[in-house]
Amino acid sequence: MQEYHWTSFTKRVTIKAPSFSIYAAWATKTGLESWFLREVIIKKADGSLRADDEPFEAGDSFEWRWHGYDDNTVDRGRILSANGTNQIQFTFSGKNIANITIGYEQDELICTLEQIMQQDEEEEKRYFYIECGLGWTFYLANLKSVFEGGNDLRNKNVAIQKLINA
Repeated sequence: MQEYHWTSFTKRVTIKAPSFSIYAAWATKTGLESWFLREVIIKKADGSLRADDEPFEAGDSFEWRWHGYDDNTVDRGRILSANGTNQIQFTFSGKNIANITIGYEQDELICTLEQIMQQDEEEEKRYFYIECGLGWTFYLANLKSVFEGGNDLRNKNVAIQKLINA
């Protein structure tokens, strides 16, 4: 039987789109709201709001709200690094870190997400490993769908709960 360590996982998806477009999908308010979130509020290190299409930078902080959930469901985090072309790293849901890299393999654009769970309790690590693993699988598929076919698969009805697409 395979032993799980619950400390990290990696999800990858091919996407037929220019790499700069996929980077902007992760690194701007407009981009994240096109495939992932209902609302993104991003603040620069000095506390001022970042413009909708202005790429995030290290030191920025954010608030996220999802489709299918009310305004009380909010996540906060920080941008740890963003190189402007193919890498962004951020914290979310407490002690989780997401590393996003965009690059080519066998002439295909690959978007890779690695999540690292830094919780102290093993039960909490397992929770985020399982729940975020399911969530990121859907959202990466939705990123691909939006960029390749224009179909946004997210549930946008707050009255319907417990769906894989919210």
